[in-house]
Amino acid sequence: MANAIEDLSQLNISEEEKDKLVAEVIRYVLFKTHQNSGCPIKRDELTQIVTKNYRQRQLPAFVINEAKKNLSTIFGFELREFQRSRPLSTNQGRVSFQQSIADSKSYILISQLPADVYRKYVEDVNTAHFTGFTFVVISIVHLAGGKIPEEQLWHHLRRMGLDESDETHPVLGNIKQALEMLVQQRHLQKDKVNGPEGSTLLYELAERALDGPINEKIKEYISQIVRKDVGTNEID
Repeated sequence: MANAIEDLSQLNISEEEKDKLVAEVIRYVLFKTHQNSGCPIKRDELTQIVTKNYRQRQLPAFVINEAKKNLSTIFGFELREFQRSRPLSTNQGRVSFQQSIADSKSYILISQLPADVYRKYVEDVNTAHFTGFTFVVISIVHLAGGKIPEEQLWHHLRRMGLDESDETHPVLGNIKQALEMLVQQRHLQKDKVNGPEGSTLLYELAERALDGPINEKIKEYISQIVRKDVGTNEID
């Protein structure tokens, strides 16, 4: 507590001003996450909430850190920071489709509730289909070595009845838009690679899918499915 008061005095703002800024950041994160289907929130967006009325250089980082603490203790969310990575491969001629500057920081909310509690009280059954789609696509790319040409990805998806020309899927709606949402949410990164036979689109796992705990969970689920399939074949 003493350190917090000392920090505030150094930043030249009152406790009330700090609390108001923290509340504004939390409100923005919660509403933006819901509004944009969980797409990452750029650090610049949160910084601007602070800097529109204050000029102290260290204040944005201080407010964001305080918001992280409150989101965890009050709402049960971790505000996890991601660093946008540069394209994972070093192929010459690659042109990134990402509009923001490489290495820019962003945040997502991750529930800290136990899985069973989350499923019972928080999970939205109306979005379960998209969660399943996300897992399938990430698993395909993971099993392909972390990157896959667009045509090969669609080849695997078509085998499951998901065609890129389908705009009225009964559950997912527009399939191409559903795949693009995974790019916006930073599960995937889409890049253009120029080769001797022309340019091709390449999908790679992005920072959200590569995040340690998430990546380990994906590997665990894939292993469970493989073990189950092996067991079923042995019985047959």
